[in-house]
Amino acid sequence: MRKRSLRAQPRGSVYQAPSPPCSISPLGSMAVFRSGLLVLTTPLGSLAPRLAPILTLAARLVNHTLYVHLQPGMSLEGAAQPQASPVQATFEVLDFISTFYSGAKVHTHLDVRILLTNIRTKSAFLPLLPSPVQNLAHPPEVVLTDFQTLDGSQYNPVKQQLERYATSCYSCCPQLSSVLLNPDYGELPVGSLDVPLPSTIRPSSPVARSPKQPVRGYLRGAVGGTFDRLHNAHKVLLSVACILAQEQLVVGVADKDLLKSKLLPELLQPYTERVEHLSEFLVDIKPSLTYDIVPLLDPYGPAGSDPSLEFLVVSEETCRGGMAVNRFRLENDLEELALYQIQLLKDLDHKENEEDKVSSSSFRQRMLGNLLRPPYKRPELPSCLYVIGLTGISGSGKSSIAQRLKGLGAFVIDSDQLGHRAYAPGGPAYQPVVEAFGTDILHKDGIINRKVLGSRVFGNKKQLKILTDIMWPVIAKLTREELDQAVAEGKHVCVIDAAMLLEAGWQNMVHEVWTVVIPETEAVRRIVERDGLSEAAAQSRLQSQMNGQQLVDQSHVVLSTLWEPHITQRQVEKAWALLQKRIHKTPAYD
Repeated sequence: MRKRSLRAQPRGSVYQAPSPPCSISPLGSMAVFRSGLLVLTTPLGSLAPRLAPILTLAARLVNHTLYVHLQPGMSLEGAAQPQASPVQATFEVLDFISTFYSGAKVHTHLDVRILLTNIRTKSAFLPLLPSPVQNLAHPPEVVLTDFQTLDGSQYNPVKQQLERYATSCYSCCPQLSSVLLNPDYGELPVGSLDVPLPSTIRPSSPVARSPKQPVRGYLRGAVGGTFDRLHNAHKVLLSVACILAQEQLVVGVADKDLLKSKLLPELLQPYTERVEHLSEFLVDIKPSLTYDIVPLLDPYGPAGSDPSLEFLVVSEETCRGGMAVNRFRLENDLEELALYQIQLLKDLDHKENEEDKVSSSSFRQRMLGNLLRPPYKRPELPSCLYVIGLTGISGSGKSSIAQRLKGLGAFVIDSDQLGHRAYAPGGPAYQPVVEAFGTDILHKDGIINRKVLGSRVFGNKKQLKILTDIMWPVIAKLTREELDQAVAEGKHVCVIDAAMLLEAGWQNMVHEVWTVVIPETEAVRRIVERDGLSEAAAQSRLQSQMNGQQLVDQSHVVLSTLWEPHITQRQVEKAWALLQKRIHKTPAYD
């Protein structure tokens, strides 16, 4: 079993900021920094309604990683340098973390990370001892704060205190800039301050929780998930687990069979990539913990069998799974885990075919139609023609996609129709195929019976290779003739509709590969319904082709026909619009 244990390690040399310290000027004209540290000093009860303007200003200054340090009540005025002090982990703190991540999701360019080193549970609530400066994966180039001077000015001694405080806690760039945000809160609604935060974290105990109630600490606990394209809902789940754990956190990452039921699994990040992003985030937010990151291969994972674990963090969706883990533990004479349930973050901008929560599946849906990797350079193709290779497993609906592209102005080459031409009596492949497979594959009128021929080759690799060695070169030649015809008709985009595009090596004839994906179960259903085959025969046909994942791994654009026709049309129109922007940037289209 793959397992990755982590403790915070010294990182490499601190990144050198490419620009000199920025001078303070009106916020709109300031430099933009790749990474920043936001120090929040307002008491939490008053901070929540102020978050939107604070985040808006921070998002204008920082374009990638925004670290957040909570130090409510700290003053940056006075001669003494402010010191980091522990913040009691209460349910109010947990709810604030959830509220902050929820509010930050509108700033999609920001990778927000709330740092937890100074947030302590009751069992670990000791004074912060002098400790080495905490290394961060992306050393901040600017430190920001919500602290306000009496006159709202960019008061240099306050900025100097802020910089000293930041560098005493975290690894920052040598040329660190500082900004007092001075957000314009406008007219906050009466009663908006000190309003209890929404209760987003719920322990399994029936005892009612209150905002100021301290959170219990545990030595060891667990959390699990797919963690694809780590997003803010994941970060809430992980942050709560990190606060509860004092020594070790076991993180299960779904893999293999547990991924089969996921939407658009072909677009999931590989396990190693998900673990890499997860590891960096966890070590950044709480480096004092030991993290054991392991693949989840069954619904229980280590939470079902590790006697040293004391708690499990779950979401609203996975709460039943958490209860099943506890039943499994009891059946195996292990103590139940304390369950902490996290409320889902709502996605108010979701589209009609997407979930109403912040989720990786929605992010994967939004990737459909986007360019995933740079196009091929094909100087040997006609300079005035941009060629798309459209492929997908049998039953994926690629031919319907081809027709939609034709409706938008593309010249479509149907490789299946070219195969018909090649098979026809007198066609370039007719005689070689008959000689290879015998005259019993013919109808009485001498035409090749493709169903009989198909039954011979599907599921028989040797026979299939004999056929493809004959057919693929012939179809490739006919395709090149069709490309010339597209140029003659003045077309600028040509689509080669070919199920075996990659197997045949025809990607050397295209600038981009577009793949249409659907679940294999849906493909089998469509093949059975369309071609009248048995499920076994449909499965055999699919097994003779590359699977969806293999196709996507070599593709530039991915589409899916899994939803209603108008959703498919929207995808195609999006992909077409993005394609037009790409091809008009090339010299041939200037």
